Amino acid sequence: MREDLNSLAWPVARTAELIAIVARRGGLHPRVAETNIPSGILGSEHYAHLRAPMEALSNYFGLESDCMICTAAKAEDTLRNSAPAVVRVEGRLWGLLSVRGRKALLIAPDHSVKPVPLELLRAELCKHLELPAAREVDQLINECEVAASKRGRVRAALLHERMKAEYIGGIFALRSMPGASFWHQMKEAGLPAKLCAIGFAHAAAYGLWMAAWFTIGLGALQGRLDAGWLLAWALLIFTMIPARLLGSWSQGLFAIGFGGLLKQRLLFGALRMGQDEIRTQGTGQLLGRVIESDALESLALNGGFLSFISVFEILTASIVIASGAGGAWHALSMLAWIGLMLLLALNLYRRRLAWTETRLTLTHELVERMEGHRTRLAQEPREQWHEGEDESVERYIALSRAADHANALLAGFAARGWLVVGIAGIAPAFVSGSGNPSTLAISLGGVLLAYQALRNLAAGLASIAGAAIAWRQVAPLFAAAARPREWGLPIAAETPASGVILDARDIVFRHGTRPEPVLRGVDLTIKKGDWVLLEGASGGGKSTLAALIAGLRTPASGLLLLNGFDRGTLGGAAWRKRVASAPQYHENHVLTNTFAFNLLMGRQWPPTAEDAAEAEAVCRELGLGPLLERMPAGILQPVGEMGWQLSQGERSRLFMARALLQGGDLVVLDESFAALDPHNIKLAMACVSKRAKTLLVVAHP
Repeated sequence: MREDLNSLAWPVARTAELIAIVARRGGLHPRVAETNIPSGILGSEHYAHLRAPMEALSNYFGLESDCMICTAAKAEDTLRNSAPAVVRVEGRLWGLLSVRGRKALLIAPDHSVKPVPLELLRAELCKHLELPAAREVDQLINECEVAASKRGRVRAALLHERMKAEYIGGIFALRSMPGASFWHQMKEAGLPAKLCAIGFAHAAAYGLWMAAWFTIGLGALQGRLDAGWLLAWALLIFTMIPARLLGSWSQGLFAIGFGGLLKQRLLFGALRMGQDEIRTQGTGQLLGRVIESDALESLALNGGFLSFISVFEILTASIVIASGAGGAWHALSMLAWIGLMLLLALNLYRRRLAWTETRLTLTHELVERMEGHRTRLAQEPREQWHEGEDESVERYIALSRAADHANALLAGFAARGWLVVGIAGIAPAFVSGSGNPSTLAISLGGVLLAYQALRNLAAGLASIAGAAIAWRQVAPLFAAAARPREWGLPIAAETPASGVILDARDIVFRHGTRPEPVLRGVDLTIKKGDWVLLEGASGGGKSTLAALIAGLRTPASGLLLLNGFDRGTLGGAAWRKRVASAPQYHENHVLTNTFAFNLLMGRQWPPTAEDAAEAEAVCRELGLGPLLERMPAGILQPVGEMGWQLSQGERSRLFMARALLQGGDLVVLDESFAALDPHNIKLAMACVSKRAKTLLVVAHP
């Protein structure tokens, strides 16, 4: 069996082809087919040993490559949950399409699909860890003289315990980018099938419910309501239970899957927005987007489900009403009433939109005033502190009343008003005596069915109106996720023989649509080992140039090369990996996690022992040793939300350490020494000169 597994291994030179075919056969949508891969990126030996080239190749195909790190004891579960994936072991590659039961479906080099035992693939992945441990376990079993009949179970149990503490990599799960087609992501998550299951379950339940009441109604009208009719009615009612359960279960699964994809998309879109786009928004506006994103998910799902269900009910009610005493004209009156409800829903949308915009404006103003409270106390006259607040609140109250009135019309009047209209539609037949009791009963039952359907429709339309309003706030985030990425080619991009790391020629940059550029005609060359000091007055464009060099902004014109390649060739992500940057204090961030997490953000997580040791060494070189000794958990100490437990100088050195630990070809420090005293500046300069290969420092004169 191991020979069969070896025959399914791919050579490293076909890494790109393997990723493309695994993605396509696994139900993903790579942007380049395996038959159209340029020969320059087919792979090289270092692809079998580094995670970064695997990520670069995946990005080239418009995919994400997630290196799954797990304990050896959890390897089998990880393989099962990672497919489609590329598995790498000691320079050999396997394409994992899926796992069915105890079999792993692997793609062979000839593109055929072969099933192999999942345990065999797991053993191959873990053998470099299990072989040394197995020898120790066998020796222990021999010394303990375990009975031959129990040796197998004892050996397996001891190995399992030993493997709980051993971590492995080599499993690269392939996923669609969060910014890919949302419909494709929904199909990959199986959401259309769940939506069909919801429709089938509700249609079946509604049909059974109709059949149950038709049965008992027919028996009553014919005067044959005996035990048999009642038993048939009861059986139909009880048969509804599995259909209802299936509908609720599918609806829950759909809501979880859809909500997860939507939140992932919005988060990715937020990360894709440019610095200038975010900088022009206040804290209150950003908070408003977060609030509306939650509302979008709940309202869209609730409104969608209710409207989806009401479609079946309306169709059924229309058929029943048309079969009754009122005929087709009675059914048309119901459709006309639905048109009126749509107008009421549009009115509600307009009123709630005005109310929501006012509410978000109040939220923004409140947050901004809370943030600038001390400034207001110091700079504004006391009589102006609350200027304009009463007018804003009065407008908000007036819009709230209008929105509540529109909501009451849709939720209360629409369905109840139909009862009056529906009963009036069968009144002529009842008064004239042209309708028999059966047709009158059918018409009355249809009116009641339509009443229930219109109640659900009214609730669904109200939720959809709320979701449409929330969408106006989060649509920019959703759209930002689909912005074209700078894919770049997965190339090594080593420093050329000339030693030139960065070459800038005639760089021009302007903010947004401003006519005057911030930078014009900038030329700069940085060679390997250079130390460059960039000085200038405030507002002169120093930080803007540093952001261009770090890949955080894109020049309007000019030529900017890193190791001889432009940004379009390398791609934005690859560029930023080669240039490690510590932006200014107000543009850098401490995340709510441990000190080690904030230090090692540019490396894999969880870190290796070597990574943690290096991070601690850099911190001590920067003069953060006393801080580490004060923290009970040392480098693993949580630093609080936004790093509130750290002083400004400690944060500055944290940002410096983060940039140095990324191991870039060029390190950019933007005013990183401004918050340090002379003693710590000396320590920091010694550390930077020791660890930075090439350095650009931005400072005031």
